[in-house]
Amino acid sequence: MIEWQKSSFSGGGDGNECVELAESRGALLLRESDAPGRILPLTPAPLATLLHRIRDQRTGPR
Repeated sequence: MIEWQKSSFSGGGDGNECVELAESRGALLLRESDAPGRILPLTPAPLATLLHRIRDQRTGPR
């Protein structure tokens, strides 16, 4: 069974407003809770790039 972890930036509410991350058999999995059937498998490097780009968009360039 895959255990999904919700983002600490979740909006709360009905629970369908967040990104979730899980690990399964060495792969990282990413999904949006309002579309749980769409799962994006990632390796650590592309996930780190995605998270850095998201952070940079929120805070501006470093």
